Amino acid sequence: MSPVIPGLDLASLSRGYRDGVLTPVGLVEALIARLEAESDPAIWISRIGSDALRATAAALTARGANGLPLFGIPFAVKDNIDVAGLPTTAACPDFAYVPDVTAPAVQRLLDAGAILIGKTNLDQFATGLTGTRSPYGAVANAFDPAYISGGSSSGSAVAVAKGLVSFALGTDTAGSGRVPAALGNLVGLKPSRGLVSTRGVLPACRSLDCVSVFALTCADAQAVLDVVAGFDGDDPFSRDLAITPAAIGAVFRFGVPRPAQREFFGDAASAAAFEYAVTALEALGGEAVEVDYTPFREAARLLYDGPWLAERHLVIRDLLRSRPEAVLPVVRQIIEAGSRFSAADAFTGQYRLRALRQALRPLWEDIDLLVTPTIGTVYTRAEALADPVGLNDRLGYYTNHLNLLDLCAVAVPCGGLPIGLPYGITLQAPAGHDARLLALADRLHRATSTRLGASNLPLAETPALTERSAGAAMLALAVCGGHMQGLPLNGELTALGARLQQRTHTASAYCLFALDGFQPPRPGLVRDASGSPIEIEVWELPMAQVGAFLAGVPAPLAIGSVELADGRWVKGFVCEGHAVAGAHDITRFGGWRAWLASR
Repeated sequence: MSPVIPGLDLASLSRGYRDGVLTPVGLVEALIARLEAESDPAIWISRIGSDALRATAAALTARGANGLPLFGIPFAVKDNIDVAGLPTTAACPDFAYVPDVTAPAVQRLLDAGAILIGKTNLDQFATGLTGTRSPYGAVANAFDPAYISGGSSSGSAVAVAKGLVSFALGTDTAGSGRVPAALGNLVGLKPSRGLVSTRGVLPACRSLDCVSVFALTCADAQAVLDVVAGFDGDDPFSRDLAITPAAIGAVFRFGVPRPAQREFFGDAASAAAFEYAVTALEALGGEAVEVDYTPFREAARLLYDGPWLAERHLVIRDLLRSRPEAVLPVVRQIIEAGSRFSAADAFTGQYRLRALRQALRPLWEDIDLLVTPTIGTVYTRAEALADPVGLNDRLGYYTNHLNLLDLCAVAVPCGGLPIGLPYGITLQAPAGHDARLLALADRLHRATSTRLGASNLPLAETPALTERSAGAAMLALAVCGGHMQGLPLNGELTALGARLQQRTHTASAYCLFALDGFQPPRPGLVRDASGSPIEIEVWELPMAQVGAFLAGVPAPLAIGSVELADGRWVKGFVCEGHAVAGAHDITRFGGWRAWLASR
């Protein structure tokens, strides 16, 4: 008999593992039964076999949770993201291929101890916001199957809402990671462009695409982002972004569209729900500031009426030439229109977008964030199928501008509608403000909502993100080796709640050595006037966890003071001088990553 599993939020599962009332083996058995009982076959395109899931769970149970920040956490992946050995279809069977390499975003999750359950359905080639454009079936809304689930990341969102996984990866170019979140009572995180690697993601618009996160709580979304974020030198669109510290403050200013520019398409209930959300933000200390929404709408129109549509065409151009019937008619109609744009059109679009970004710069100096509905109204599946293009355009009214304008966003639940569906709004700000938005979104979520996803499990019993991000004292800690993001020891930091603050270098007076006798290998950082700047990362570690971290630091390594390139001093890894006698001097490589790459 399968054990009764707690809520699938990360805190509940981690507590169950820690208290010994749950193991990954027991969780997987319960999930297999739940998956087999699920009535909507359209959620999944491919699933990991039951025996393979059991084997993964057994290996994790035997290994233990130490150093694995997502130990035993089940997740799903949208089927336009590569997983080695599983087909990537993008909801087009004739396009399918089986990759040999797993996308870095997924691999980071696996390396952190998460358990992949399978790959989820989507609007074909991630083109659509309804969740109805797939030959694998239209994914039903988790609250009422008559309504759309939202797209294009439909299966990912519904899998989380229905309690089949704890979180899921989607993608977001025009709203695909936010619209389904609003319709599933979920947190939908659209990170800053380039913060999460898109290598191994089948592009929609390659210059705009983001890997997104669907989660039950903002704390869960942040925990996943902590694992998947990081610069990828093999991804030409990856960026080494500085993330603004999380706290927005007790008093803040948030922009809202002017009343005449708010579009609800005749839906009075959604209009009232948005007013409720604005009032709730004011109660949290916010001041609503009416802003001109025209530049955002103009940017949004560039996505499908401008040359960025050519990027979509580029992805499947060969398929459209050789087998146009393999593509769904409505998707084919949209993407084929991208062939009409010229190089001159592309430059004209870029010039206009640059002008819009520049025009909006003063706005971001006046407000901390912009707040909009996630969608203006909701439609039934029958309505979406009857008018697939027109209603899809309406769903993108508040979403299409974000990636073009280089904004990050969090779609967050905020109450419900009289028809029994959830309601949500989107918080958005310039790139790099992801953590700040999540912290405020968490406060709003808890002030306006009561349950997790489509379950009856109480949101109030999950830990608040604000307790960790805004209130806790933190220690800045410089790391120069295996504890850097994506390297084997990084889990020792993230498991203790540490977050990456910045990537930088030491002052020029340091030497770096490859030490003998460690597995995995470790470097030794020694202050020396003859040295050079060494690549490091500065992490924020909760002061309450400093003792636990220090207990695991082996001799001859120690935590001392390290001078940064900007002249600041922070605590960080250093090495006793005697240990580098005879060790391999790797200072000339400028850092541990560069030396590892040279081996």
